[in-house]
Amino acid sequence: MTCIASRLSAVKPSASMAVSQAAKELAATGIDVIDLGLGEPDFAAPAHITKAAFEAASRERMLYTASLGTPDLRKAIAAKFKRENGLDYALDQIAVANGAKQIIFNALMASVEEGDEILLPAPYFVSYPEMAKLFGGVPVTPECLAEAGFRLTPEVLEASITDKTRWLFLNMPSNPSGAVYSKEQLQALGAVLAKHPQVLILSDEIYEHIIFDGRTFVSFGAASPELLERTLVVNGVSKAYAMTGWRVGYAAGPKDLIKAMATVQSQSCTSVSAPAQIAAKAALEGPQDEVSTFCAAFERRRNLVVEGISRIDALTLDPPEGAFYAYIGCAALIGAVTPSGQTLADDVAVAKYLLDEGHVAAVPGTAYGLSPFFRISTATSEEVLIEAVTRIGRAVAKLKK
Repeated sequence: MTCIASRLSAVKPSASMAVSQAAKELAATGIDVIDLGLGEPDFAAPAHITKAAFEAASRERMLYTASLGTPDLRKAIAAKFKRENGLDYALDQIAVANGAKQIIFNALMASVEEGDEILLPAPYFVSYPEMAKLFGGVPVTPECLAEAGFRLTPEVLEASITDKTRWLFLNMPSNPSGAVYSKEQLQALGAVLAKHPQVLILSDEIYEHIIFDGRTFVSFGAASPELLERTLVVNGVSKAYAMTGWRVGYAAGPKDLIKAMATVQSQSCTSVSAPAQIAAKAALEGPQDEVSTFCAAFERRRNLVVEGISRIDALTLDPPEGAFYAYIGCAALIGAVTPSGQTLADDVAVAKYLLDEGHVAAVPGTAYGLSPFFRISTATSEEVLIEAVTRIGRAVAKLKK
């Protein structure tokens, strides 16, 4: 007899968290390990943000808030969507949750029936398919190859939609590939979706402000306004403002979906903590200079890693267009033999070898639905990244074909 629900049998723990835990366990033995498994900015949140939360908590009681979020925060979010994305939302079209992941979790719980197909272009964020499976959804994962810039094309989208398709997830800039969509590319996808009114669209735009090479970010909602009545735009303060631990995500979408998501949240965690909502409001309404400073640093780090990996013959890396990851191709390493005589059968074995031999923690591409690759986070210092790339190069050089 087990006390564990059967629905969990098909759900895997977070691959990036598992890699980070393995790195911590190896480091506990005294080995110097560079953990590039988790995507977490190494900057402190801008001072005015923490100051706003501290001062508010010092002078007033922090009570329960409405499940959708405080009116003040939702007004700040509506203003952000208008100012930065050209999107108009009423307050009852906006939801606040404990991170973008809970927004997505709530949306799926509120909308997915057993057997519904969730279209997840691969490579995808590791939690998408696992959350879908929790609610009886069926992940459908068409591959978006490096040759296509890791982007979903209209042809692949059309071929993937069935009468059971409930959601299409888009993530831009992408975790793990860094791929960004232009307005024209989003409109081409929108033209396909217009023919399939049963399909809802979730546009995960959490890395919106981390975009490189002078590109301009375009929200899916702005590119295809005719689809707004079935589009949920997801964002948050974790990445742009270095506020991962504050756990504030938000979304805007159709009123009936937002209302259902509020019901889910009211019966689970009630709401986001009041001080965190005050901090998020300060982030959205306050000075934005440090957001640009963070982005510039991430772009320098991207350039450093791209240059370093280019010097390792067996690896490939298309320059990420945004976010703070490098999705590194390792096809040439499959079948290679390690110094201990083991054959690297797949990218899972490659990632394990890099941890054991190079003492660098990376997440295998298998976790993102597209192999053979491995992902490293570039959200750490230039010095650490230089050392990590050096270690990866040394480990690769020890392999025999």
